[in-house]
Amino acid sequence: MKKLFVFLSFTLLFVHVLSAQTTNVWVVRHAEKDKSNPQDTNPNLSDEGRIRAGDLATYLKKVKFDAAFATPTKRTHQTLDSLVIQKVIDYKDIKSLVDSIKTNYVGKTVIVAGHSNTVLEIIEALGGKRPKEELTDDDYDYIFELSVKEDKARVKMDQFGRPHHL
Repeated sequence: MKKLFVFLSFTLLFVHVLSAQTTNVWVVRHAEKDKSNPQDTNPNLSDEGRIRAGDLATYLKKVKFDAAFATPTKRTHQTLDSLVIQKVIDYKDIKSLVDSIKTNYVGKTVIVAGHSNTVLEIIEALGGKRPKEELTDDDYDYIFELSVKEDKARVKMDQFGRPHHL
């Protein structure tokens, strides 16, 4: 009986420590896409986008990521290509993305590449407040750092690379 009590105590302590850990989540919109072919629904990054992806790598050079998440599009994956990340995981919807991060990456550091119409929703789904009212189709230079603890997130917003907002 005493062994069972000790085992249960350690289990509860372990669960408490896990739930109290902070998960660091970086959220960025994909870099500039090639718009030369309006019929292309899955374009590569443009030359400017490849430069911005390099700027992202420079901005995050001291951050060690445990995983990355990207939608199954060329531009989100190419945005992350300059980063040294062992695992890039495709996600299709925000709920499954957030569930995966909160289940499998507690206490870890991850990056998410999204789109202008999903970045702010991802921040909210992770428990943060929108740091901006909206992201437009021209907003490629924002990056958001979230410190997620349980169902709340502290959000910091910054810009990287050549500013779009002169």
